[in-house]
Amino acid sequence: MSNPPVNVVDLFRRRTRSPLRPRSSDLIQAIFPSFRRVTPYSAALILGEVEQWGRHLFVVAQQKPKPENLRTKEDLAKLNHGMLTAEDHSQVVRFLKRAVQRSRQGEQVSVITFIDTYGADISMESARHYQAFFIAMLIRDFLTVPLPTVSVIIGEGGSGGALAIQMTDRRAQFDDALYATAPPESLAAIIFRDPTKVKEALLISKPTAAELLELGIIDQVLPAPKLVSDVEGYARPLAAFLERNVKDLGRRNIKALLRVRRSRASAFGVFKLEPYKKSRRWTSFFRLTPLRRKAVPTPDLKTFNLSNEDITSGVEWGEQTDPATRPEQYVKCGDMSLKAGGSEEGCGAVIKVSDFLANHYVCPQCGASRIMGAMGWINCLADTDSFQEMSRDLTAHHLLHPSLLTPEYLSFLSKQDQRSPFHEALVTGEATVFGKPVALAVCEFYFAGGTMGVVFGEKFFRLTEYARSKNLPLVSLCCSGGARLLEGTPALMQMVKTVNCVTRLKREGLPFISVLGDPSTGGAIASYAALGDVILAEPDALVIFTGPRVMEARGFSVNEEDVRAAALARNSRQIYENMEFYCDIRGIQEIAERRDLKNTIFKYLEYYRHCQPASNRYWS
Repeated sequence: MSNPPVNVVDLFRRRTRSPLRPRSSDLIQAIFPSFRRVTPYSAALILGEVEQWGRHLFVVAQQKPKPENLRTKEDLAKLNHGMLTAEDHSQVVRFLKRAVQRSRQGEQVSVITFIDTYGADISMESARHYQAFFIAMLIRDFLTVPLPTVSVIIGEGGSGGALAIQMTDRRAQFDDALYATAPPESLAAIIFRDPTKVKEALLISKPTAAELLELGIIDQVLPAPKLVSDVEGYARPLAAFLERNVKDLGRRNIKALLRVRRSRASAFGVFKLEPYKKSRRWTSFFRLTPLRRKAVPTPDLKTFNLSNEDITSGVEWGEQTDPATRPEQYVKCGDMSLKAGGSEEGCGAVIKVSDFLANHYVCPQCGASRIMGAMGWINCLADTDSFQEMSRDLTAHHLLHPSLLTPEYLSFLSKQDQRSPFHEALVTGEATVFGKPVALAVCEFYFAGGTMGVVFGEKFFRLTEYARSKNLPLVSLCCSGGARLLEGTPALMQMVKTVNCVTRLKREGLPFISVLGDPSTGGAIASYAALGDVILAEPDALVIFTGPRVMEARGFSVNEEDVRAAALARNSRQIYENMEFYCDIRGIQEIAERRDLKNTIFKYLEYYRHCQPASNRYWS
């Protein structure tokens, strides 16, 4: 893949973000003269219908503000212009259901989407209304809707806000449009802790149409006119693309289209290996190996020896490390982090490290908890020594496109290897829960913050295929910071890949129990983790699409207590009082302390087993 054009920053500022660029409403007016806009709608969302090209078209479009929309101080002070809220996403879900109903009545229906957004709304209001869950539901709906679908990135495609309506049968992008894992300001705030480093963020993102075409994220690049304000110049190639593909897809069998969608989703991001095929050697693909790693403290845990009060960094990572061979170490509740800055809640109790690990990183005196790594979560959720690891040695070197293995990323991966005993941010395999086998996926927060990259998605895919082949229920533990920004757009597409995995599992009638640990943020909570048949969470888990630091950097107010799992679960009554709004979302079903999660998981798995026909039960 060629490097991004040297003028990508100029392209972003002068073309993609130009206030003179045609908006969705301009292009719709130019292409669909008989368009009927549906109400209610917001300033950022256009929904409407039109009969054209022999089909009944349902159009979903994101709308950025025009210059005339930004004339008052109140307009300029609004931070979420052009960003779909949870309410907007609810409207899109219901609009799709309406399209399916019209199709069932005998009409020839197609769906068209126009993408032009900075990203999904990251306000606290949307977060309280399960914004991340709506994004996951829309990705699922576009993967499974029994209608031909077409999408075009007409300006800017930012993060999950764009991805929610982009997973269609045919996908295009204008050559002066950009599509990225996150808006460059947000990406800069996360990676560089400086939202002004837009140039550096754009170079990492791989956002151009040519790059996305090579990565298989779009199918066609549309030429943009010379003048960025030329509505007709944009409308002509767009109309030609839409007409050709609407007619072509309309002649195809919908079951065949669905198969192609699933196949493409399964392959996202994997460049060096062929997508999974039944002909692949089964034993190699699903090989399980015993987990020999010992339970050792996480790398940022501040430990000390009571005999001399020496503060130490703890341990050396490795399979042979055994805390029993060292002097007894202790931690102090409220002063457990080796990282400088920030305050910790705690009672000041001095606790043996061995007791702290056995209590799953929770203070036995006051109940304050710390973020736990994969090894701790495996010990928390599964029977002792029962876990067998799958795809243990799979790394980014095996899968990624060479252009994504930049020196900066390779250096980053090397540092993560020194922080974690695992080779990636997802650990998968088979384990038992009270003697019963399950497929288990656990995030490793201490490898790149548990972020979703291409290896994460591939390991999740392999695990769900294993679960299907062995007729096993799936249990996942989410403890993630979101998409792996250093991998560019392929990391974003792992949201689609994991959602597709869950839909494949559910077609087999196998239950999926999703456990939300602290934190559950970004692409993970806006994809597979939000689609559990049952969703459990520890009380203090942060459950939000965009992390508080990024929200604050973008000027949004933050109240973390409102998006902790316990608060969201308490507010779940609003779901049942307004089920039309929340559609299939049911929020968090139960809150459980870490020590009780294993029992709670088993309770639901037993319930699902007894609800199944005897001939189809996963535990005979």
